[in-house]
Amino acid sequence: MTTTITNFADTATGWQRALYAFLAEKEQRSGSRRTVEGYSRMLQDFFGRSGKEPDHVIAQDIFVYAHGPGLSGKQPSAITIGARIACLSSFFRFLIRMDIIQSNPCDKLQRPQVSPSPPRGLSADQVHQLLAVVPDSPVGLRDRAIILTLVLTGRRRAEVMSMKAGDLSIEGDRTYYTYRGKGGKRGRRELPKPAMDAVSAALAAFGLNLANMQSGTSLWPSRSQDCEGLTSGTFYGNLQRYFRRVGMKPAGVHIFRHTAAKLRRDAGETVEDVSRFLDHSSLAVTTVYLRRLEGEQDRSWAKVAQAIGV
Repeated sequence: MTTTITNFADTATGWQRALYAFLAEKEQRSGSRRTVEGYSRMLQDFFGRSGKEPDHVIAQDIFVYAHGPGLSGKQPSAITIGARIACLSSFFRFLIRMDIIQSNPCDKLQRPQVSPSPPRGLSADQVHQLLAVVPDSPVGLRDRAIILTLVLTGRRRAEVMSMKAGDLSIEGDRTYYTYRGKGGKRGRRELPKPAMDAVSAALAAFGLNLANMQSGTSLWPSRSQDCEGLTSGTFYGNLQRYFRRVGMKPAGVHIFRHTAAKLRRDAGETVEDVSRFLDHSSLAVTTVYLRRLEGEQDRSWAKVAQAIGV
């Protein structure tokens, strides 16, 4: 368990131990340290403000917290309200499963309706333009390798950024990588040759060679040359600069997963192929994902337009 609760006493109470257990399970299931840290911050904030133990929390306490201003003093957006309620509800569901409490106070609350923004995927030409503005410096070569790995494998941000030297294995002229996906799902897949070539070039620029690296060393070196390597936040900052240089709208790292799915479909792969590629839990998830990404074709507008004479 990597997340720490900084304002807890050294001797944890039963409630505090339950919170630790919840966060440990959340990290195991999600595979994302960032998600766990977000849940940790919200839970600390709520229980710090309320001053109550979980079995004394009522729906009104959660409503006031969810709809109240944050540390910035600003009123929360619908997305923030929903995230706060979801976090607390998840914790209370965990306590119910552990037979610690009997009911979830969040069940009485209505979550705000949120219209998610449609996902964006880059075209092949846009990916080409983006790579063209990444410099040939060691940092640039490393960032280029990350972008190519994201686009060609379709893996999630955390899965790529956590890659270690020991996750790669070379067998003949092919390279394979192992990963732990969402829900703790583990897999082993081929790392496409352009991505592997970019990784090798980036490591060489930092004076490293995969054959001589310790298995626990990050595949994405930083200037400090430590084993932990590049942080996700630093890569995100670099990525925003690349987007600005090419004149594209800012976007998060997840856009490359959308891009990977889009380009696979553009290349003629079936929904089933894309579903396996993305490790989606069902074809229904992939179908919705692609429909939102590609846009649903309207096959009837021409007849309607003809009928009304336009």
